Amino acid sequence: MNIILLGPPGAGKGTQAEFICKSLGIPKISTGDMLRAMTATSILGETPMQKEIKQYLNAGKLVPDDIIVQLVKDRIAQPDCGKGFLLDGFPRTIGQAEALLHTGINIDVIFQLQVPDSDLIARLSGRRVHPGSGRTYHVMFNPPKVENKDDETGEPLRQRRDDEEATVIKRLDVYKQQTQPLIAWYKEFVKNHPCKYVEVDATGAVEDVKSTILNAFRSAKM
Repeated sequence: MNIILLGPPGAGKGTQAEFICKSLGIPKISTGDMLRAMTATSILGETPMQKEIKQYLNAGKLVPDDIIVQLVKDRIAQPDCGKGFLLDGFPRTIGQAEALLHTGINIDVIFQLQVPDSDLIARLSGRRVHPGSGRTYHVMFNPPKVENKDDETGEPLRQRRDDEEATVIKRLDVYKQQTQPLIAWYKEFVKNHPCKYVEVDATGAVEDVKSTILNAFRSAKM
């Protein structure tokens, strides 16, 4: 089963990706994770591609689509992808989707997690972190025992810059600019290809979203 998981920041892609992969026994492929791993590689262990990727990242530039697609293609060729895979965070653009199509890699189902902007802003901007340990809280959904204090150390919690409301709004704007056209492209794509497109209401509880995804697999006999 080859799956693409789409959704804006804060939609719960990480949680649902873990659930899907565990249920089907397939690996999650995240281009973000792969790029971070490559930048952490020592100079002695670098491949020519890793050196090139680091040059782009160190210069603050986007890694070109052809390199990203090659990374994904190489990863999918590994033995653990024999039963399938889940792509998380890729493709992000129509160009990447077209490049993936040209590799001959087939996609069986696309899940799009849907959450209103107001809910996403509340989810992301309410997140608080303990800098020393990385423990994460949420002012609404997982508050600390004492307001703005870490449960274990009593030290102050912080709001990461990425979680500030103004930054969250910008992140959502970028997502819409990049990914909304991709969503429209894939909705047209599935009309002429043996691929399912499933819209998932991800506003409810995590278990409810999981049930929706399971029902989608069953109804489509995947």
